[in-house]
Amino acid sequence: MMIHDITAKAGKYKARKRVGRGEGSGHGKQSGRGHKGAGSRSGTAAKIGFEGGQMRYFRRMPKFGFTNVAFKTKFWTVNLSDIIAHADFSDGGKIDSAALIKAGLVRDDSRDLKILGHLVLKDSAKDSAKPAAKSIKVKFEVEAARVSASARQMIIDAGGKVNETGTRRDVVRGVDRNSEDKAPKNLTKKLTRSKTVKAPVIAEPEEADAKGKAKAKKPAATDKLAATDKPAAADKSSSTDKAAAPKAAAPKAPKAAKPEKPAKGE
Repeated sequence: MMIHDITAKAGKYKARKRVGRGEGSGHGKQSGRGHKGAGSRSGTAAKIGFEGGQMRYFRRMPKFGFTNVAFKTKFWTVNLSDIIAHADFSDGGKIDSAALIKAGLVRDDSRDLKILGHLVLKDSAKDSAKPAAKSIKVKFEVEAARVSASARQMIIDAGGKVNETGTRRDVVRGVDRNSEDKAPKNLTKKLTRSKTVKAPVIAEPEEADAKGKAKAKKPAATDKLAATDKPAAADKSSSTDKAAAPKAAAPKAPKAAKPEKPAKGE
C-alpha cells in the first residue's frame, strides 16, 4: 500500500528546501552544492550526459542494429471516472478529441486518444475515493483511436456507442478495431512471399491435342531415319572393305637399252 492510496492529499503540498541555514538544517553546510565551482553558483544547469567536455559515454559506445522506438505509438489516455466527474460530461454526450481538449482533459491532438475503463467515483462531500465501480449510468458516444475492453463494455451496457477509428498503424495493417476479428488483413510482401504456392499450369484442350499429334508423328520420322541410315551404313562398310583390300601390282614396262657411246679413236 502506498501513501496516496490512503488519502488524496498525501504528498500534495511539499515545503520548499530552505538553503543557507547551516549544518543543523539537515542539508549540510553548503546545502548539497559543495565548495566553489560553477555547480555551487546559481543559474547552473548541466546538460544530461555532460562529462566536463570529454566525449560523452553514449557517444563512445558503438551503435548498430535497428530499434522501433521511433515508431512507437503514443496516446493521450483518459479514464471514464475523470470524464464523468467533469461538468461537461456529467449528463453524457459525445466524447472525442475536440470535446476533451475543450474540457481541458487532453492537451492537444498531437497524439491519438485512448479511453480507459478505470472507474473510481469521488464523493464531493468527503473528497475521498470510493471503491471502483463496474458500471456507469450516463450514455456516451465515444469516438477515439482506442477504447479498452472494460470501457467499451461499460459504455455499451449503459446504452452508448463506441467507434474505434484506430491508429495510423491499424489503418495500414488493415485492422478493424470495431470487429471481433482484429487480425491484420493487409499482410506485407515478406509474409505473403513465404505462403504463396504456384498454381499448376493446365493446358487447353486444343493445345493438348496438337501436342499429342506431334508426339505421335515423331516415332514415324525416327523409323524413317533409321531405315535410310542402314543402306548408307552398308555402303560405308563396303567402301571401307575395298580400301582395306591390297591392290594388285601392275606389270612393269621393260627399260629401254641405252645407246653405246662411240670410242674416242673412231
